[in-house]
Amino acid sequence: MEQTLYPLKFTPILKEKIWGGTKLKTLLNRESDLPNIGESWEISGVKDDTSIVSNGAFKGTSLNSLQDLLKEDLVGAKNYKDFGEKFPLLIKFIDAKTDLSIQLHPNDALATKRHNSFGKTEMWYVLQANKGSNLIVGFNQQVDKAVYQKHVEEKTLTQILNTENVEEGDAYFIGVGRIHAIGAGVMVAEIQQTSDITYRIYDWDRVDDQGNKRELHTQWALGAIDFSMKNDFKLSYSKTKNETHKIVSCSYFTTNYIHLEAETINKINTFDSFIVYMCVDGEATITYNQETTQIIKGETVLLPAALLEYEITSKKGKLLEVYV
Repeated sequence: MEQTLYPLKFTPILKEKIWGGTKLKTLLNRESDLPNIGESWEISGVKDDTSIVSNGAFKGTSLNSLQDLLKEDLVGAKNYKDFGEKFPLLIKFIDAKTDLSIQLHPNDALATKRHNSFGKTEMWYVLQANKGSNLIVGFNQQVDKAVYQKHVEEKTLTQILNTENVEEGDAYFIGVGRIHAIGAGVMVAEIQQTSDITYRIYDWDRVDDQGNKRELHTQWALGAIDFSMKNDFKLSYSKTKNETHKIVSCSYFTTNYIHLEAETINKINTFDSFIVYMCVDGEATITYNQETTQIIKGETVLLPAALLEYEITSKKGKLLEVYV
């Protein structure tokens, strides 16, 4: 099967959001008539939002159908054993024109029990941030359930939340149960488990065009918050050029950073996994089986697990390398 496979691109799935903006169009070249695009789902196996291949022999095929057809050649033997026909990751770009809701995500056990879904462990890589922009991640003090409930009831929750000023290249790990929100003016690449389960606990009292507030999930969230979280969410990593550097590795995914300048690096897939490359700046060319696939800023490509040896060349490009 190996010789029939190639680096796969997918048609982005664009999501209009009350907090969305125009950067996905102006900075990442998304074409859409939607006025407020908040998310571009790059690779998704979420039910009713499955990605469709946009290049090569498999053009027009859904990710789920491709996984059913190719099995371990697409995702790797261990991933196929663990996840079957469910693709394990959801890959996105997010543009927050205004603040996202303050929210958190349930763990696997809770998500399975309540929603028949995976949990939602995720990470962010900041592509661009307006001057003075920030994120909310965790608490700014020791908080227990009683203190948290008091602030929710009195609508003073923001007083106990930790705010982080951000700039391009910053990276954050958002574990399940951790309160968080992307702030206005921030655009990120998001790598997460395949899940669309979010518990909103505060939405800035805003309303939609019909004057309706979005639903909050205060009670569900109460049983999902991990109050013992440490302040270990900001990730440190090397940015030395022309090398591969680990940003984060957890049970659900590993994300590496590669900054290439006038260099070709040889890659060997020893992970028994598909590999996703997100181009977060510049451009790069992937060469496999003497065929080339180019990706530019804002594009994403998936290399099937059966593609074992390939090259990446770039005059100037920054990539996120993701696998399970």
